[in-house]
Amino acid sequence: MSDAKSLLQELEGLVPECNARLDQASSLSDMEELRVDFLGRKGRLAKIMSGLPALSKEDKPVAGKKANEVKTALTDLIEGRQSQLERAAITESLSRFDPTMPGRTPNQGSLHPVTLVMDEICDVLIGLGFEVATGPEVENDWYNFEALNIPPEHPARDMQDTLYISDSILLRTHTSPLQIRTMMERTPPLAAIAPGKVYRRDSDITHTPMFHQIEGFLVGKDISMANLRGTITAFIHQLFGAETEVRFRPSFFPFTEPGAEVDISCVMCGGTGSIDGKACRVCKQTGWVEILGCGMLDPNVMKAVNYDTEIYSGFAFGVGIERVAMLKYGIGDLRMFFENDIRFLQQFS
Repeated sequence: MSDAKSLLQELEGLVPECNARLDQASSLSDMEELRVDFLGRKGRLAKIMSGLPALSKEDKPVAGKKANEVKTALTDLIEGRQSQLERAAITESLSRFDPTMPGRTPNQGSLHPVTLVMDEICDVLIGLGFEVATGPEVENDWYNFEALNIPPEHPARDMQDTLYISDSILLRTHTSPLQIRTMMERTPPLAAIAPGKVYRRDSDITHTPMFHQIEGFLVGKDISMANLRGTITAFIHQLFGAETEVRFRPSFFPFTEPGAEVDISCVMCGGTGSIDGKACRVCKQTGWVEILGCGMLDPNVMKAVNYDTEIYSGFAFGVGIERVAMLKYGIGDLRMFFENDIRFLQQFS
């Protein structure tokens, strides 16, 4: 019985002792020490309660009830004092706040210029009736070359500077393989664009190992060069303005017959060849800038996807996104797109 009385006296003494020490606690760290001392796993209350098993059956419920009451009282005292100190800290912090000082403006992000131009080109072509096709960047040699009329011995393979993973697996050198994949899955008429990354073993002021292209193609009945010219001209006028002049020059691509390169009047000098009496460096005084390659689909490409060339014909074109972005924004060095210079990127926010 004396053990129970002693335990209860110890429990009752905790509350006034804690109350007295609260006046000495002047910081939140002091409060944490006080909490650990009284309510911690090895604190004062836990030590007193370690004597509970030695009590008689009749005394244990009384001591347990008292312990719960003391624990509740201690918790209320400590939390109340802690709340006072927290409010005081906030008040002190606000007293040092000057509402007249300008705030910190967070950095404003933006889409990358390559992304901006790719989205704009896609929007224009979708508006002209094309749908978007996607596919793998790691490609099979057949889709990337052979189905596009570029057999193993073809000299055009040397122009591609291909990054091979194995003898037949490579990083695609253009988005044209998506033309083959789409045509093999669909029957004409169809019109699609294939935007994405492409890879070549090349790196200098005008070339990078990874860059972006958009391939566009249309297949149907009675498709002619006139349809190609009309589509490309409408596309360029929407992208660069109706005043932009467009010209087609004969050229060769293995997957087109006939093929052409498309020039536009220089967006820097307005097609005059000079700026303020000085030679335009973009068009080299010619007044023209090459913008894309195009042509009618070669019959061999149509046969590779089992399209009847007696019924169907089509055209294709390819646009380099970085080149268009350089012309639209007046960027002189291709490498600026990939250096992640925040001063350069902030201009597009």
